[in-house]
Amino acid sequence: MNLTAGIPDKIIGLIDGPVLMNHPDLATENMREISGSLPAACEGTDKLACMHGSFVAGILHGRRGSVLPAICPGCTLLVRPVFADTISDGDRMPGASPAALAAAMIECIDMGANVINLSIGLERPSSRDEQVINQALEYASRRQVIVVAAAGNQGMSGGSKLAQHAWVIPVAASDSAGRPAAYSSLGRSIGMRGLSAPGEGIACIDAARSRGFLGGTSAAVPFVTGTVMLLWSAFPNASATELKVAMMQAQTRRRPTIVPPLLDAWAAYQFLAKQ
Repeated sequence: MNLTAGIPDKIIGLIDGPVLMNHPDLATENMREISGSLPAACEGTDKLACMHGSFVAGILHGRRGSVLPAICPGCTLLVRPVFADTISDGDRMPGASPAALAAAMIECIDMGANVINLSIGLERPSSRDEQVINQALEYASRRQVIVVAAAGNQGMSGGSKLAQHAWVIPVAASDSAGRPAAYSSLGRSIGMRGLSAPGEGIACIDAARSRGFLGGTSAAVPFVTGTVMLLWSAFPNASATELKVAMMQAQTRRRPTIVPPLLDAWAAYQFLAKQ
């Protein structure tokens, strides 16, 4: 973050709830809206969907110098709402239908996104639904668009269907000591291809324009997304595959485990610098 705030040529597709676009702590200069069937801006400041979308946007696109993490405000943020005011099954993470999520991913890819942030879950996907999602993820792979997705807040083994796809970087949540959060889902695919990132007590904005603290794997995802974008801004000619290798530190063999290693932005930077 001391080296770059990101560059506008690098684009994040934020597929989430609507965002409080005029919040003073958000760097709105490089924010763009893709409305789809839902408005990109919050219609009601007390809605859960608005609170969640604004929270994730603040981690990525808060103004430097604010209380927010403010990882990459210089990058371009595409805001593409995909869920309304619902939280699925009380699992503390918003859900989207597979068809709506797949359509949103394709829209973001076609709009030039380099990375897609999925701080969301899937609503009970059927085998047909999974096929739709897999097709969208394969499209992302062909277009070299990195997809970062929440492992899930159910505290179970296996994680979400999104976390199991080979192109996705699944993200588990860690506490302030770097240990897996009790609620974070874990699993073999998460441990082998994913990362852990901060997921407790993250400074946030809310739709009432005040500040607070939230957490969950939803919060952990944008730390990984933001790191990818800062690295891509520092090394704009790197490929998506090179970025993923640097993030995963794939030059060292991982031991079979259900717990992914902690995100290490500086190690990833040094790895790319040596290339």
